[in-house]
Amino acid sequence: MSKIGLFFGPLKGSVNRVADMICEKIGKDRVELVHVRTASVADFERFDRIIFGISTVGKETWDASITKTDWGIFLPEVSKGNFSGKTVAIFGLGNHVTYAASFVDFMGLLAEELLKAEAKIIGRVPVDGYEFEESAAVYDGEFIGLPLDEDFEPELTPERVDNWLEILKKDFNF
Repeated sequence: MSKIGLFFGPLKGSVNRVADMICEKIGKDRVELVHVRTASVADFERFDRIIFGISTVGKETWDASITKTDWGIFLPEVSKGNFSGKTVAIFGLGNHVTYAASFVDFMGLLAEELLKAEAKIIGRVPVDGYEFEESAAVYDGEFIGLPLDEDFEPELTPERVDNWLEILKKDFNF
């Protein structure tokens, strides 16, 4: 059985902690953690099943001609990838209090790129139980992936991750 590629960034923060948690819950022997700052389009070829872990930044960051964030550097690699035949899931961290009008927006922006590249995205989560005003990550009334708020709701993260992994189990074979 091939490993699941878990692409995440940045290092040493909430996304890293959640990526580690997911790796532990699935099993370290089944997941390879890949930091996006050092990853390239060639890394996608090694995996048929991929999880992306991201933090949300404003759309202006992605529209800027130069950005130095991990995901700002990595996003062009996603755009170059061919995800046909690959199963992909996304988790994203956001702040539903301070950024209620753009809660986990980057999950939606990333999903747009992945869908253009023919990815099969799984792991949608109902919006019920989340407080926010707007989100680019809502597709047909559901989040395109798992939204988490480590700033204001860290106590909900373990249960939300467990519930999400139950959704992924069938397609990700763990």
